[in-house]
Amino acid sequence: MKSFLGRDILSLREFERDDYYRIFEVCDMLAPHARNRRNTDLCADKTLLTAFYQPSTRTRMATEAAMHRMGGHVLGFSDAKMTRAGDFYQESIKDTVHMLEYYADVIAMRHFQQGAPAEAARYSSVPIINCGDGWGEHPTQVLTDLYTMLKELGRLDGLRILCVGDMRMRTMHSIGYAATQFDIDLDLVYPPEMAPTQEYLAELDGRNTRVNLFKSVHDCVDKADVIYMEPVVQADYTKARVDAADAKKGLTPPEYQITTEVLKKKAKRGVIVIHSLPRMDELTMDVDSTRHARYWIEAFNGVVLRMALIALVLGKVE
Repeated sequence: MKSFLGRDILSLREFERDDYYRIFEVCDMLAPHARNRRNTDLCADKTLLTAFYQPSTRTRMATEAAMHRMGGHVLGFSDAKMTRAGDFYQESIKDTVHMLEYYADVIAMRHFQQGAPAEAARYSSVPIINCGDGWGEHPTQVLTDLYTMLKELGRLDGLRILCVGDMRMRTMHSIGYAATQFDIDLDLVYPPEMAPTQEYLAELDGRNTRVNLFKSVHDCVDKADVIYMEPVVQADYTKARVDAADAKKGLTPPEYQITTEVLKKKAKRGVIVIHSLPRMDELTMDVDSTRHARYWIEAFNGVVLRMALIALVLGKVE
């Protein structure tokens, strides 16, 4: 396992199996601080900078909360249009990062352009954490999802995960790459226009990952240990911001929708439902009060996971 000290967290494609378990081990070590709302001084001498070129609720605030929980300092921007990076000047990533690296010890970046965090890492002397890059990847979210699965079900090997939604999504890419390191089966359900690329499927196949394609959740939900959801009524992730009137074109068809009725009639009794949120109507609110819902505990786990990542890349734990 390669050391995390000074390491950029850009993609799960390069993660090895031991990397995941090391992160989850540190999560367990730091979780009591988040659970008891008790800050530590682990990162009291360090500063996190959040550079968010796209809207975010959970990812940005969980990342900032993680640093606060460890006694660190936080600065940054949540709207690039209020900076020279997003106004008339459209300052380049190179110029922006060369400046930001002097303000903090680690930079968490979300960008509408796929590959932007990787480009930033080329120019930065401090670690870059990818918090979502266009249609690329979202490693911190999927690490949170996997940690949630591990804590709730006690294992990752042997799971069958039903992925429902837009397979072009960054979370769907990251969950696929993560599955290559575990004995996980992936069942994919998606509208035809939101299909995964053949190159992506070939890459998973080349890594001996079992992927099954279905047309409807009704065809495969009975096999799932985990239902992993994203909307099919989707914003354009290549843009900095999309107005709701432009994005909400219709309701989710029933073949891509999970409801209490579907869970009651067709799913395993112990199946859990994961959703990175926000949601449209693909996951109906009647599921919230069932034993299957795990998307709220993800909010807690998201802070814990980012505490672990930040502590590791800053060398505060070995």
